[in-house]
Amino acid sequence: MKRTTRLLALLVALLLALPMAALAESTPVVYRELYSSEVDTLNYLYTTTANNLTIPANVVDTLIEYDRYGVLQPSLAESWEHNEDYTEWTFHIREGVKWVDSQGNEVADVTAHDWVSAAHYILDAHNDSGNEYNWEVAGVVNAAEYYAYTAYQLALESATDGTDENGNPVKLDEEGDVIEEVAAVAVEDIGVQATDDYTLVYTLDAPCSYFLSMLCWSAFMPVNGDFLAECGDSFGTSAETLLYCGPFILSTFEPQVQRVLTKNPTYWDIDNVFIDTIQYTYNAEANTLGTTMYLQGEVDYAEIGANLLDPLLSSYSDQIHPSRPDVSYSYWYLFNFDPNFDAEYEPDNWEIAVNNENFRLSIMHGLDRVNALQVYDSADPEGLLSNTITPLSFASASQDYAYYGGLDKYTEGDTFDSELALQYKEAAMEELSAEGCTFPVIVYMRYNPTTTNWADECQLVEQQLENLLGTDYIDVVVEAGPETGFLSAVRHTGDYGLMKCNWGADFSDASAFIVDPFAEDSNYSFIYRSEDEETQAYYQEYLDLVETALAITDDDEARYETFAQAEAILLDHGFAIPIHTNSRVYAFGKLNPFEGPYAAFGFSTLRYKGQHVMETSMGMDEFEEAYQTWLTEREEALAAAAE
Repeated sequence: MKRTTRLLALLVALLLALPMAALAESTPVVYRELYSSEVDTLNYLYTTTANNLTIPANVVDTLIEYDRYGVLQPSLAESWEHNEDYTEWTFHIREGVKWVDSQGNEVADVTAHDWVSAAHYILDAHNDSGNEYNWEVAGVVNAAEYYAYTAYQLALESATDGTDENGNPVKLDEEGDVIEEVAAVAVEDIGVQATDDYTLVYTLDAPCSYFLSMLCWSAFMPVNGDFLAECGDSFGTSAETLLYCGPFILSTFEPQVQRVLTKNPTYWDIDNVFIDTIQYTYNAEANTLGTTMYLQGEVDYAEIGANLLDPLLSSYSDQIHPSRPDVSYSYWYLFNFDPNFDAEYEPDNWEIAVNNENFRLSIMHGLDRVNALQVYDSADPEGLLSNTITPLSFASASQDYAYYGGLDKYTEGDTFDSELALQYKEAAMEELSAEGCTFPVIVYMRYNPTTTNWADECQLVEQQLENLLGTDYIDVVVEAGPETGFLSAVRHTGDYGLMKCNWGADFSDASAFIVDPFAEDSNYSFIYRSEDEETQAYYQEYLDLVETALAITDDDEARYETFAQAEAILLDHGFAIPIHTNSRVYAFGKLNPFEGPYAAFGFSTLRYKGQHVMETSMGMDEFEEAYQTWLTEREEALAAAAE
């Protein structure tokens, strides 16, 4: 009788527990985070900035994706193949994937035509896209030519009639310059074709074995052509003017208030989406209030400023951890050769100084980069240091790229050398005085006030350089730029003398970091605008090597060697001063840093797919153990993928 009673009691207990278990399983998983910088646009066909792509990367899938180890996986393309010389790539699109609206309602099927529609939009100059350069780098047939033709057509819309020097009728632009005629190119001639609803073909001008690595970027995201046409200029201005085929839907978008991403119920790979809701809350003081809000249980992630790291580690080392190493962005101090700043900062005097190699090298060897990096990691600032423009471990042939072409002396060394810096100072002062340069030279430094610790870094650089080189030689003037539109207002216009700039890799190749930022007509440093003969001679040498390297498509060893030689010219003559890759961020965070997608290029690391929300944040010891495990597993995964 007693045994029967015990069994009945156990059965009743189990029955009572079932609803609780079911409730626990159905409880939505929510991840909460603050943000302080609002997006400029949601139009992923237009934008190229990481901040603007944070949402699109999670709501629209690409042809391929990268897993947590950086191994390439099928996504909207189930399979693909290329021809023998890598000039034609054919993708077989996954059937049954749906475009849905912000309410989750099905709108259309995802088909091969959606990539064609995206290409036509991006490559039409009337849309003023910032993404067309990706197509030129990829070498898609007639991509650059079509963009140039549409730009010509656009110019004609506001042109006036005139005559050239020979009296022939011509069209003139707003500045009175002759508009050169461009040969017509039909949109159908662009090398992206849908041969049927589920077969997509890219045709390239030249062999490109790394083409797949370009595809996790906004330039190669799909768009439903009918919806795009219906939205017109309003596309990507709200949650309602986007369609979704990724793991999440932007269900709420209230600028400078909140953003909410919810799991896409129709997602083709929904079994690998473990977060139901991602809540972003706007707070202009997120960088300072985040840690307090995390400890109060109001958010699930908070970065920790360097000034708070040591005291917080003493109490919360079991909940604080660094970010996973990331070389997708490279940062370097850059000299501006076309100064466009106020007269009070003496731009004409700066132009004389910046074209003097000894002046640049005095700054390069006088900059104590480890000291500057203390603001990001007081515990291990040297661990952040990057000695080359292209980061160590980003690309390799028979050896790491950073050891080719004379770069090894930087990879294995440190440019900071106080005695050498003073020698360059002495030589520069003698040469510049003869050229009419006055001292001290104003070194005009700008920073974005919304970027954590950048102001503090500039202050350290100012103090350190002036203390070493002397205020008789330089006067470092630090000034904040605007909180919004910093790039367009400061870097793109040349409103600085010396500034830390960055570049993100869009694909896996040695050319990723050193071609576009330093190319003619780029909005970086403006070396090409210098009228100094010596500066132009070195720059031309760089351009010639880049041209040679780009033409090498069948020998990675030779390609990397030549690109490295070009990069070495930029470093040897002090055009750029590398400092770090993506800063190692310390944070409270309830996401496992090693679960998310990983790649050293594109926007893979912005995605939440595959991640779980943990009960508590990972601590320092736990992180290190997980990191070593991840490194071992990644090496095994990459080896298996290569077989």
